[in-house]
Amino acid sequence: MDNQELIAEIKDWLHTHHGIWLAHNYQRAEIQDAADLTGDSLALSIAAAETDAEVIVFCGVHFMAESAAILSPQKRVVLPNLAAGCPMADMITAEQLIARKRELDADTTIVTYVNSTAAVKAESDICCTSANAARVAEFVDTGKIFFVPDQNLAQYVAAHTDKHVGWWHGYCHAHHHVRADHVRAARQARPDAAVVVHPECRPEVTALADVVASTSGMLRWIENTDAEAAIIGTEIGMLHPLRRARPDIELIPLAPEVQICGNMKLTTLEDVAASLRDLERHTIAVPEAIRVRAKKSLDRMLAIPAQ
Repeated sequence: MDNQELIAEIKDWLHTHHGIWLAHNYQRAEIQDAADLTGDSLALSIAAAETDAEVIVFCGVHFMAESAAILSPQKRVVLPNLAAGCPMADMITAEQLIARKRELDADTTIVTYVNSTAAVKAESDICCTSANAARVAEFVDTGKIFFVPDQNLAQYVAAHTDKHVGWWHGYCHAHHHVRADHVRAARQARPDAAVVVHPECRPEVTALADVVASTSGMLRWIENTDAEAAIIGTEIGMLHPLRRARPDIELIPLAPEVQICGNMKLTTLEDVAASLRDLERHTIAVPEAIRVRAKKSLDRMLAIPAQ
């Protein structure tokens, strides 16, 4: 079947199953264009929880489907490609975090990035997103923070708080392998362009950028900027929603040879259709004991007053 035939089949199945189709900003363009909702992972999970959909089809990676299952235990959450994992989330296990907590001072707050497994969230005090990580650090009532699993986001937070911040040595390869030399070369080639990077990039990269923002932050920025060109330092799929938002702005990938997440590109329209034909096989479930504890960490973050 061609793409339009697959999309028609998917829409029919979604109607049959009373489902909603979510696509992360890093997904293939054809999936983003056809999905019901696009965005960053936690925002999508929250939005889906607020609908009356009975089935959530999440085009993303495994931890994203888990987050949806944590927030919507009464719904069925489907991951179209079961091989779509997150190497960064897999860099720390619940057992490793439990062991590290034994080594930390008792007054240390464990702040866990939502790009983590449900089991790791369950062993945490509070979660954060790339958009609110610094806000979460300021809000918690201890002066010591241990941040998992992303060392680069942790160092970005450390630069924006007076609190003591320690971190696990995990990273997202699509951001971690972007180097300061990439920024310098891009600026030399296009001195007229604004440099916009994700806080999962290395500190030496964020230090050279004009704007440091999450994916949702990048979309807010581009909708309001007067820039005529922008160099974008995040996973390559993000250029698609940015171009949709502002087709008049020239967008240039900062380091196209490294800023690709193969896991995010695994999911195809055929995978989506196949998952709807066999919901049981593609269902992602979180054990209730883990789900309840993980949700507490998410709820603590969601309870932080808006600035």
